[in-house]
Amino acid sequence: MVAVTPATERPNTPATEPSRPAPARPRLIATDLDGTLLRDDKTVSDRTVAALAAAERAGIEVFFVTGRPARWMDVVSAHVHGHGLAICANGAAVVDLHRGGLPIEVRPLAADRALAVVEVLREAAPGTSFAIERSGGIFYEPQYPPFHLDPGAIVAPAEKLLHDGFAHADTPVLKLLAHHPELAPDAFLQLARSVAGTHGDFTRSSPSALLEVSGRGVSKASTLARCCAERGISAEEVVAFGDMPNDLEMLIWAGTSYAMANAHPDVLAATTHRTASNTEDGVAAVIERFLAG
Repeated sequence: MVAVTPATERPNTPATEPSRPAPARPRLIATDLDGTLLRDDKTVSDRTVAALAAAERAGIEVFFVTGRPARWMDVVSAHVHGHGLAICANGAAVVDLHRGGLPIEVRPLAADRALAVVEVLREAAPGTSFAIERSGGIFYEPQYPPFHLDPGAIVAPAEKLLHDGFAHADTPVLKLLAHHPELAPDAFLQLARSVAGTHGDFTRSSPSALLEVSGRGVSKASTLARCCAERGISAEEVVAFGDMPNDLEMLIWAGTSYAMANAHPDVLAATTHRTASNTEDGVAAVIERFLAG
């Protein structure tokens, strides 16, 4: 595993203050996918495809930064230009979409830490079920909402799926997923952080009570910061787009940040700018303004 320098967080801009002017033209655009770049039907609009291509032609690098695993990146793999890289699993993996999602860098969650989270949450929130996202696929418990995109996944108790003797134990754990059928999503996130926060970093991106647990210090922001540092790009030269709590660190770190009109209240409060919703091509609209100068 390649070590990643932690991101340096920037202070939030209070929602009551005027937005700072956006840069005339950034050096790098970092965008979330679901609820941000993608429309609700999980497609990329023709307008957005054209805007992404125009940005790359203008010398602006574009990074897709998502909670999705590499195997779910087909929807945008044809629209990544130049470097071909994408940040997946909330920062746990950097993959090359030009080479079928080949992992370039992995920042795993240690299996013993994942097991500790399972143990604590089973006690603190009875009814929680778990899934384990490894670099080789998803594995989940019988009670966990099934992944229809992964029909061949192994189903077993989380303790077995995280055991040293598990058939896929040699593949890194990218994140642990925890689902509760009754708790409110933000309440579940707050509870998990309070009782198990020493074992991993907790966030969420689903409208349901579905938590995503990464290794400590692993986030979209920290991995994006590493990719930018390798290119000599500072945070102030980055424009980021997002809509959910798993985007917060990235949006706070970037010099300029845009919340989608459909964004979570915490995202709206933390960002410097607003744009139209994902169904109205909000990312493309901002890119077009940058290129218009």
